[in-house]
Amino acid sequence: MQLGKVPHYLLRELLGAIKDADPSVLVGAQVGVDAAVLDLGDQLLVASSDPITFPNDSPGWYAVQVNANDVAAMGATPRWFLSTILLPLGTLPETAKEIFNQVLHACDELHVALIGGHTEVTQGIDHPVVSGCMLGTVARDNLVTASNAQPGDSVLVTKGLAIEGTAILARNFPERLGTAGVDAVTLQQAAGLLHSLGISVVHDSAVIANVARVHCMHDATEGGLATALHEVAQASKVGVVIEQGSVPVLPQCDEICQAIGIDPLGLLASGCLVVTLPPEDVPAALSALEREGIDAYEIGQVTDPEEGVMMIGASHEPDPLPVFSRDELARFIEEGEPGKD
Repeated sequence: MQLGKVPHYLLRELLGAIKDADPSVLVGAQVGVDAAVLDLGDQLLVASSDPITFPNDSPGWYAVQVNANDVAAMGATPRWFLSTILLPLGTLPETAKEIFNQVLHACDELHVALIGGHTEVTQGIDHPVVSGCMLGTVARDNLVTASNAQPGDSVLVTKGLAIEGTAILARNFPERLGTAGVDAVTLQQAAGLLHSLGISVVHDSAVIANVARVHCMHDATEGGLATALHEVAQASKVGVVIEQGSVPVLPQCDEICQAIGIDPLGLLASGCLVVTLPPEDVPAALSALEREGIDAYEIGQVTDPEEGVMMIGASHEPDPLPVFSRDELARFIEEGEPGKD
């Protein structure tokens, strides 16, 4: 298999072997659903697990952020975090301390308690790998899932594309991007997106849920916005149509993607929250986000399932939204140069 997530067809096969025997599991393992929900009585417990496997300079910080996003997208408040930190042979103690401090700093930012985990030096890896489990709580009536998008809903996204993928490219491959024609100013701005816009959607989700009847939320991560929309459509058994011209591609992302021949729709997009809600609630949601300094955009509509997942482009006719078998960042890393097999 190629670098990146396992294909959906294989994941469906793997998850199909799970037996739903525990009645306390309200939301279990499903394709397109990033967190589980457990019935604890008065409250629901939401749990997410995600690793950071791409080489980068802040894996501990990333691990907390992406796991918190998955919990927040269920309408829950992230509260407790467990981290597993795997270090390659030869790692210096200072590196272990740095990654652990990244975890602590991110937990402090989000008011999350670090409650345990595991740290070890192991064989078979050439860079640190951090995996996390985030736990959060939500009142039963406030639960939001990725499987409740409804035909007629408007589709909103926050911030823009593709914050995380663009920042990783600029921070980890500046020489390759410079050779491809990306100027130094763009590289600096792109690298800074990680903190200027940020990859957290915890505040985004809380703001929207407070003013609108949210039917579905989903954090656009690996595989980008396109994959997130396909996952929502699959989980909710609906169709989706978006307008290409309404999709907010950040200028730094656009310049870098054009230079190296990748598609921003399929690029790692943490920081972009996908929301479906009744059209009449859109003005209140946009206004509330604007007051909090969060950009948001209405990009399309949820449709009936037989209409498929479509995008209206320059031809003004709907065409199938691209399907990315793996994230464009993974393709860039593995192929070395775009277009080469």
